[in-house]
Amino acid sequence: MNPIATASAKRYLPWVVATTLFMEQLDSTVVNTAIPAMAASLNVTPLSLKAVVTSYILSLAVSIPVSGWMADRFGTRRVFMTAIAIFTIASVLCGLSVNSPMLVASRLLQGFGAAMMMPVGRLTIVRTFPKNELLAAMNFVIIPALIGPLLGPTIGGLIVHWMTWRDIFFINVPVALVALFLAHKHMPDYREDNPRPLDFVGLVLFGTGIALLSWLLEVFGEHKLDVTSASVLLFISCALLAAYVWHAQDAEFPLLRLALFKIRTFRVSVAGGFVTRIGVGGLPFLLPLLYQLGLGLPAWQSGLLMMPSAAAAMGMKAIASRVLGRFGYRQVLTVNTLLIGVTISMFTFVQQGTPLYVIVAISLCLGFFNSLQFSSMNTIAYADVDGSNSSMASTIASSMQQLSASFGLAAGSLITGWFLGDLPQSNRVALTSALHHAFIALAVLTVLSSFTFWTLRKTDGEAISHAKQKDEESGD
Repeated sequence: MNPIATASAKRYLPWVVATTLFMEQLDSTVVNTAIPAMAASLNVTPLSLKAVVTSYILSLAVSIPVSGWMADRFGTRRVFMTAIAIFTIASVLCGLSVNSPMLVASRLLQGFGAAMMMPVGRLTIVRTFPKNELLAAMNFVIIPALIGPLLGPTIGGLIVHWMTWRDIFFINVPVALVALFLAHKHMPDYREDNPRPLDFVGLVLFGTGIALLSWLLEVFGEHKLDVTSASVLLFISCALLAAYVWHAQDAEFPLLRLALFKIRTFRVSVAGGFVTRIGVGGLPFLLPLLYQLGLGLPAWQSGLLMMPSAAAAMGMKAIASRVLGRFGYRQVLTVNTLLIGVTISMFTFVQQGTPLYVIVAISLCLGFFNSLQFSSMNTIAYADVDGSNSSMASTIASSMQQLSASFGLAAGSLITGWFLGDLPQSNRVALTSALHHAFIALAVLTVLSSFTFWTLRKTDGEAISHAKQKDEESGD
């Protein structure tokens, strides 16, 4: 790009990416709030509808590895705009679904569209901004995107209360039209002169192994498979993933270049972040169940209780660069992960009769700590990755993030179903107790993930955090 185009990209690109992130986040948070209403309309249990959420996340995880290749081959602008169109069409199909299988299939298509939006947008940001400006650019993108979680639960609750759950998917259409206009006007069109060929064998091995593993986690808690069948399928899944690792070592152009894990900061960010996100991944699904089915609150009030977390997250984004510049990535990630685990465990005190201000306080803490955690993990991953590997690094990081979210949701619902046993989900006391057990398990897992970040060095990430801090201190 020429210097004028680069200046234009720096000015408008964060708004382009933020608009699509807003749409994605609004969609996911609205859907979580509407799960109980969907279950009642489709005559299924709320926990069984986790497939509506996991199918979307799973489609993201399987499709994201292809997005980097598509961006390199066809250009970031074309892929980005196509992704928005697919996401929008799938959203309309979700709203028109007449049963659970059709809704799940539409969510799979929606996830495929989102799989191209999110990593391609992040890749474009990484290629446009130098490392000393990357943290500020990422935070700028995230702040508008956090308006989605801020408004989503409330909008979803009000729509479910006054209209029908189907209408929650149609609100994506006007936002998508704005995103398409901005992308057409301001999205840089990066592409490789000699794009790598698609690793079809790797795609089959990785995609099939991950899809099978995620499906097993989903159905295991519903006792649809006997132990022998589940064990055989689990072995096949692990064998497929192991075969991909073996294949990637010798492939000239692997789907996911595992050699990037030799970079310590990237490895710690992705591996530690994977476990951390499993711990927090189930909360967006479990908390609406706690509020609506456990506490008996209406959907709109449940949505309001999700807002403090998003509001706190926006507040933290404004000071994240100063915190990282002052304490460094290792100290922030280690301590903050422990604080997230403790905060998740605090939800075990939420039950009928708990004052609303207590729930709001816990939610504020969760949003505050989660926001700092994600800012830290998302930027340290690129601290030591050179420009030639930025596309592959973005692809791997995005894939692992979605997989961990899928596993976290499956784990949370599985633990809840395990402790609920044969009792009906309409039993508020039993469901609340089961959800409390899930929160404890997720909290413990999050705390354990903090040990991964001890392997960072004190100076890791200084090229990102200290450069920004110096700019602020000098008034630039």
